[in-house]
Amino acid sequence: MIDLHAHILPGLDDGPRDTAGALDIAREAVAAGTRAIATTSHINLVYGLTAEDLAGAREALQGELDAAGIELELLGGGEIAPERLPDLDDHQLHGLCLGRGRTVLLECPFVPVGAVMEMMVRELHGRGFGVLLGHPERSATFQREPERLQRLIDMGASGQVTAGSLAGGFGETARRAALRMLEAGHVHVIASDAHDPSHRPPDPRLAEGALTHAYGDVEEQLAWMTDAAPAALIAGEPLPERPPLPRRGGLLRRLRRA
Repeated sequence: MIDLHAHILPGLDDGPRDTAGALDIAREAVAAGTRAIATTSHINLVYGLTAEDLAGAREALQGELDAAGIELELLGGGEIAPERLPDLDDHQLHGLCLGRGRTVLLECPFVPVGAVMEMMVRELHGRGFGVLLGHPERSATFQREPERLQRLIDMGASGQVTAGSLAGGFGETARRAALRMLEAGHVHVIASDAHDPSHRPPDPRLAEGALTHAYGDVEEQLAWMTDAAPAALIAGEPLPERPPLPRRGGLLRRLRRA
């Protein structure tokens, strides 16, 4: 797997405090089947990080991983909060792109934001950057107004849902929103959004059991969202064709009865 959203760099944000904690996350990621992980520390006003901060920490941690024999590739990235976007020039944005591509991970705010995200996606596209929307299922705006997410997808953005949301770890509202987004074709990437080895673990397949229960055989879908689509985004290539999502018994009807 390729995990495109994880807080693994030590001592920068609300991820691991130190290198030992980062190595623990890395070991768990490898055990889950991840071969590459994007180092998407928070790029917001709270931590004040820059692309250079992440690059230096990433290089140092990769050296620690290699020395410890942990076979995990660290990829470029950063979780960009909307309030930081005006401060970032093209050089900074390029340093925060996922892997070798030109796609940035744009955080979907938890507070209502109205049409702000549409303006930002339009601006980023105009500057030559693609957009992967981080955890829209946890955003009040997209929970209440799914048509706004549809507009962003129609504009060319991609959607990243957190595995823990699908598994119910962020509450019923986020779970239902994630499933509706999946059925609507708005989810292109499932990532871990890992912060530690256990409470928010680095396992994009954390939702496999819940999805299998809802849909049946979802192996092709999971492989597409945790490998094929992420691989295309980090390489700067078009997304491959999505396999069909099995529909068994009408998920939305079951959700209404739940």
